[in-house]
Amino acid sequence: MERLKILVVDDEQRMRKLVRDFLVKKNFDVMEAGDGEEAVDIFYENKDIALIILDVMMPKMDGWQVCREIRKYSQVPIIMLTAKSDEKDELQGFELGVDEYISKPFSPKILVARVEAILRRTNALEEGVKEVGGISLNQAAHEVKIDGKNIELSYKEFELLTYFINNQGVALSRERILNNVWNYDYFGDARTIDTHVKKLRSKLGDKGEYIKTIWGMGYKFEV
Repeated sequence: MERLKILVVDDEQRMRKLVRDFLVKKNFDVMEAGDGEEAVDIFYENKDIALIILDVMMPKMDGWQVCREIRKYSQVPIIMLTAKSDEKDELQGFELGVDEYISKPFSPKILVARVEAILRRTNALEEGVKEVGGISLNQAAHEVKIDGKNIELSYKEFELLTYFINNQGVALSRERILNNVWNYDYFGDARTIDTHVKKLRSKLGDKGEYIKTIWGMGYKFEV
C-alpha cells in the first residue's frame, strides 16, 4: 500500500523534526516547509498530499493566508497548530475550513492520533450513494450533489452532513454531534458546531432548511 503523504509546515526546524519523526514511525511520507510561501509551492507541485499540518505564526505568509490560498483549490484536511489559545483564532480557523485545531505545546502522540483519525474517516467511508430530498451523498467519492449539481464541501462539512443524513429525524444534541463528528476528545464549544451548520446550510441552498434548529439543545435533519 502506498504511503500517505503529509505536509508539515512550521518555521521551527526542531518542531518539524519532532512531528516528522512521530509520523515516519507510523509509516507516513512526510514533506516539510519552513514558511508559508514554500508550503504553497510544495502544495501546488504535489496534488497527492493527503493532509496538511500548518502552523499559524510564520514568515512570508502566515497560516491563515496559506489556508485561504489552499482552500481556493482543495478541501485537503488541515490541522492548524498555534501558540495562541484565543477562542477568536479558533473560530477564524473553522471559518476558513480548518478541520482540527491544536494549541502548542501539544503531545506529538495526540497529534498523530488526530492525523490517523482524520485519514481513517476520510478513507474508510462506506461505499455507496445516499439520496434524500434532492441531496445525493456519495461517501466513497466524497461528493455531494444538489439536484444533480456538484457542491464543494469541506471535510468537516461533509462529515457533518453525512452524520445528519445517517440520523434523519433524530434530535441531536451539540455534545453528541461533537462526540461523533469531532471525536470525543475534542475540547470545543457549541459555537464550533453552529459555525459549521451555518456554512453547511448556506451551501445546501434551499435544502439547508432540512437542518432544523432545536433551541437549547441542538439540531435535527428532517426532509
